Amino acid sequence: MDWRGCELVEIIPGKVSGCPLVKGTRIPADVIVSNFDSGSPLAEIHENYPSLSLATIEALISFAHPHRLQLAS
Repeated sequence: MDWRGCELVEIIPGKVSGCPLVKGTRIPADVIVSNFDSGSPLAEIHENYPSLSLATIEALISFAHPHRLQLAS
């Protein structure tokens, strides 16, 4: 997943091996989307990552899904 262009994600070489992270955290952005895609409800994801607001979680998922569809086309 190419997270460039998502203002909620940062890539810092050397921080968590340069994995795309939710800004200001050590939470990989892909983990949030994977949890949702695996059937976890938003409330459960928020419970597991309480430092992220529901709005941030929803925005990450909204950003990821159209980009994944474009890659599949």
